[in-house]
Amino acid sequence: MSKIPFFQVDAFTDIPFKGNPAAVCLLESAIPDELMQQVAAENNLAETAFVLRVDNGFSLRWFTPTVEIQLCGHGTLASAHVLWQQGILASDERAEFLTLSGLLTVTKSESWIQLNFPKYSFSPIVVDREMTKALGVSPVRAVCADDGRYLIELGDTTELVAASPDFAMLKNFPSVAITCKAEQDSPYDFISRSFAPSHGVNEDPVTGSSHCALAPYWSVTLNKTEMVAFQASQRGGTLKLKIAGDRVLIEGKAITVIEGMLNV
Repeated sequence: MSKIPFFQVDAFTDIPFKGNPAAVCLLESAIPDELMQQVAAENNLAETAFVLRVDNGFSLRWFTPTVEIQLCGHGTLASAHVLWQQGILASDERAEFLTLSGLLTVTKSESWIQLNFPKYSFSPIVVDREMTKALGVSPVRAVCADDGRYLIELGDTTELVAASPDFAMLKNFPSVAITCKAEQDSPYDFISRSFAPSHGVNEDPVTGSSHCALAPYWSVTLNKTEMVAFQASQRGGTLKLKIAGDRVLIEGKAITVIEGMLNV
């Protein structure tokens, strides 16, 4: 039996038990994919991240309780946070992660952590009637992003917060984010919620990857390149966003709530 350093980090928040919890496992050597999936199922969090030092940075992979995924914002933020917190990287060093979505870089500025992520384009769609029924909402507009994720714009925050999807029905569709413009007196530009029951995650508390599409979507709609977003899950989380060419810069905070050893 070997021991793997293990951390549980609440991402996109600096308050314990808010934001999105991610498990981070620091590997000394590669382990089988099957074992990574078993560990993620055991953790039963939206994502478990596996970090392994390689010649030109760190390999980073993310697993939900049921599948490996291509891109994860809160798992990346949590992984960089652990590398700095544990002194593996100096606070002024950039974290460089080799992932299924290519090279992702992460930098730190005081209490904020900035992710440099791809910007997704999107195309208008007509929402499937079954999806509308599953979500229980009345879409104003809908688009499909490069990663196959659906963005469903709603008329107001009341409908967004009150939405109670039928996850058994929604499991038949790709990941879905519902979103709307924030109220006029809000500190946020837009808010959202994100669902991925087909990936084993009914509602993801705070989803960095969905903002790779949400940021450009609202940038066009609001005619802004810098925005502040809130994901209105039960836990909730705040993201600062900036459009930078073909990239989206996503900023958030993080706090470690559990440290220990994983015995495998």
